[in-house]
Amino acid sequence: MRSILLAALGFAAASSAALAPAPAAAQQLSAEQAREFVLGRLFSFNCFEGSKGAGRVYPDGSVAGMITLRDNAPRFVRLPPNTLRVRGENVCGFVKGMTFEPCFDLVKTGTNSFRGSLAGVQTMWCDFVSSGSDRPQVASRRAKTKRGTAEASAE
Repeated sequence: MRSILLAALGFAAASSAALAPAPAAAQQLSAEQAREFVLGRLFSFNCFEGSKGAGRVYPDGSVAGMITLRDNAPRFVRLPPNTLRVRGENVCGFVKGMTFEPCFDLVKTGTNSFRGSLAGVQTMWCDFVSSGSDRPQVASRRAKTKRGTAEASAE
């Protein structure tokens, strides 16, 4: 569960101060900068403990995507609205049942990439790279329509 949480919450992880030196090209992002950079974009990720996947953060603070934990099969994960919350200049994650609300550091490492880490624990990180897709969702449900109705309305 900790790996899922770290990977999912890292999509919008941010804080105002980096705890470890960053390369000259890296840029520490505020919560608002992180929001603008991350929201709605599809990112693939690889984390320190071997988890990987892809997903997206939505404006309501929900997160959805696919994750593979170590050698297990990939699975779809959706965290509800308000999972990601801005606390001052930090982005923190709330998951029902957890005894604390972790916050994150976010360092932009390229035009389409960033590293999210657990605040105060630089050894727990995920690297994120945008696929370049700005589609609005990872998955959708199609409305059921009668074939005849759809064809009639197209005429």
